Amino acid sequence: MLIVVDPTRVARRLRVRGVVQGVGFRPFVYRFANSLGLVGWVRNDGGGVEIEIEGSEPLVDAFTQCLASEAPPLARVDSIEPEVIPPDHARRDFVILPSAEGAVATAIGPDVGVCHACLAELFDSDDRRWRYPFINCTHCGPRYTITRSLPYDRARTSMASFVLCPGCAAEYAHPGDRRFHAEPNACPVCGPQLSLFEAHGVPAIARDPLAETLRRLQLGEIVAIKGLGGFHLACDAANPEAVARLRQRKGRPHQPLALMLANSASVAGRARLSAPEAAALESAERPIVLLDKLEGFDTAFPGIAPDLDEVGVMLPYTPIHYLLFHEAAGRPAGTEWLAQAQPLALVMTSANPNGEPLVQRNDEALERLSEIADVLLMHNRDIVVRCDDSVLRLRPDLPAAAGEATGAGVQFLRRARGFTPLAMPLDDDGPAVLAFGAHFKATLCLARGSEAFLSQHIGGLDNPAACTALDEAAAHLQSILSVRPAAVAHDAHPDYYSTRAALEMADAFDLPSVAVQHHHAHIAAVCAEHRLDGPVIGLAADGVGLGTDGLPWGGELLYVDGAEFRRLGHLSPLPLPGGDRAAREPWRMACGVLHALGRGEEALLRFADRPGVEQVLSMLVRGTRCPPSTGLGRWFDAAAGLLGVCDAMSFEGQAAMRLETLARRFGDSLPLSGGYYIDAPRTDGMAVLNFYPLLMQLVDEQDAARGAAHFHATLIEGLVRWVADAAQATGIRRVALSGGCLHNRLLAVGLRSRLSARGLAVFEAQHVPPGDGGIALGQAWVARAELRRGLL
Repeated sequence: MLIVVDPTRVARRLRVRGVVQGVGFRPFVYRFANSLGLVGWVRNDGGGVEIEIEGSEPLVDAFTQCLASEAPPLARVDSIEPEVIPPDHARRDFVILPSAEGAVATAIGPDVGVCHACLAELFDSDDRRWRYPFINCTHCGPRYTITRSLPYDRARTSMASFVLCPGCAAEYAHPGDRRFHAEPNACPVCGPQLSLFEAHGVPAIARDPLAETLRRLQLGEIVAIKGLGGFHLACDAANPEAVARLRQRKGRPHQPLALMLANSASVAGRARLSAPEAAALESAERPIVLLDKLEGFDTAFPGIAPDLDEVGVMLPYTPIHYLLFHEAAGRPAGTEWLAQAQPLALVMTSANPNGEPLVQRNDEALERLSEIADVLLMHNRDIVVRCDDSVLRLRPDLPAAAGEATGAGVQFLRRARGFTPLAMPLDDDGPAVLAFGAHFKATLCLARGSEAFLSQHIGGLDNPAACTALDEAAAHLQSILSVRPAAVAHDAHPDYYSTRAALEMADAFDLPSVAVQHHHAHIAAVCAEHRLDGPVIGLAADGVGLGTDGLPWGGELLYVDGAEFRRLGHLSPLPLPGGDRAAREPWRMACGVLHALGRGEEALLRFADRPGVEQVLSMLVRGTRCPPSTGLGRWFDAAAGLLGVCDAMSFEGQAAMRLETLARRFGDSLPLSGGYYIDAPRTDGMAVLNFYPLLMQLVDEQDAARGAAHFHATLIEGLVRWVADAAQATGIRRVALSGGCLHNRLLAVGLRSRLSARGLAVFEAQHVPPGDGGIALGQAWVARAELRRGLL
């Protein structure tokens, strides 16, 4: 064959990094190259996507420049590294090559909701995938939760056992098809199938599992539904008996439940919905978004979010979800109904009985959910890794990141499905570090190169199953990123399971380990997210974390500069009568305050119905079993106890959440005069902020809502002055706010506004939770700082 040499022809090898596997990137490259008349090839490998491209220099330049700007919607191009290579004049076309092996330096994309094109097929009675519960394409569907390892190919997913039928195989092989190399591609002929089981494990009598599921829901039954990253427990949200039965069976008497509605139009009249909140609800990630309730919500949906003014709402994101709403709407043709308000509202809460991890497998569901669910809707596509729903809030006072709807910034309360395992950029490159997080709201973080990969939310490590889930998540994160860490990081508390797991790994692989103080890690997470270099003043406000003095901390004013931190001040300590039990029973905190104010005898009258009140007062008098705590969360508990808002909690943060709701309903309030004072720095340099005068005034407050408003206003004023004094004394103008108390909107917004008004630059956790769910990122950041300084 005669080969014509074109002297104007150039060739380049392009290395594309980012989220570029499993998102339709290779088909996009194929179509784009052919549209420009360029030749060469594209393939997946461990580093991301590799391309060899040849043609005229202007066209090759145009191709390279548009790779990022014209990429598919789910792709994220972080970098394109070009290399000039000699042209191969024998090439005549552009092809897609099989994936290559190699060291993994890329990441798989997260699971995302059903795209518009698939929805159109799902509700088209002439389409071969009409009402097929596992429809997907390269623009939607499962990724992370079905993937065992990279490169992202079907053989490495839980779809490997489903052999493509001729029709699906043709789509998979055709570069011009939307399902070209869509690894979960399937249809009713060759793909996964639904099945419905009674709670005792016998198949339910049902011609159509989805229709029968809806019928059971409408009858008031509780249904376990297998989703992308685990099972949900569902019931009719408008049926108070069903909701009460779900709460009783799950052992969740008061904790708010998430609501699934058909679309944004269905939110109208139920909750307040801004444009940024609607955009977040409708995004491909489909998180649970916290919305303000409208008047009448609790009447229409009693028991969903009792005593709170917010409700978590999400929209359907799997075909199964959509098909339930479609069935309830009477199976309308087409997709017009998707924009119309629908009456059906479903509770969708995680199937994690007794605080254990999400139920993942079918056999596990039949064993663990048989006492909760009346019927189970399952399927035969395995879930490789658990991944709970993400929860976030939109705050107008926070800056929006690139790609987010303008008008409000995101703040995560739980980062999981839709966002895991998306990487967070770090300020510089560095060694790989695996951080094991804390004890509550556990997550992991694997820092690799200039990126940090946060695991999905794992939860509290209070039981063996949760500890096993942490181990599994650590192994999966290392496997899917093909990374062996150079060091591990963990909380400084020696008794946390996460600490023991980190130390065991360090011993097994002869790795250095870094113990990071809890509140240092909180502030470090904010520094990592915002890529702050140099010192900051940190306000770490949470319930508890072990301090360097062996005592429980939680209201801390810190100087933080990378691996270095020191304590500048703390809240005046409160006694915890009975130790940790006081953190669950605010009446005990109130007793401690009354005793400290010399009014201990009043506790006998206030809490006469509480067993053990005499013993609590005796402990306070004798000073036994009453460890001191500086935690800001305990001040919230004490205020709630004194105001009669919450005597005992059934879930973490319940008292503080009720207190905030009352304060928001009351409206604006001025701080109480003389409600706090700051002790001058002592010989140890500590500036101690004392709110006992505030609590003294709350003791006799008869209006709980007014007292809650005064408490928040005074708290904000005292904290702002405390932080501002430290900023003035140190000359540092950057302030990082973090810790679980920053989930409180009144507190966070008030602090940000007042500190900013004093000319300080304020940074908060946004894309990682401010609570313990963000700790692992801070641990990894501190560990890498220590490695850079040669401290390990």
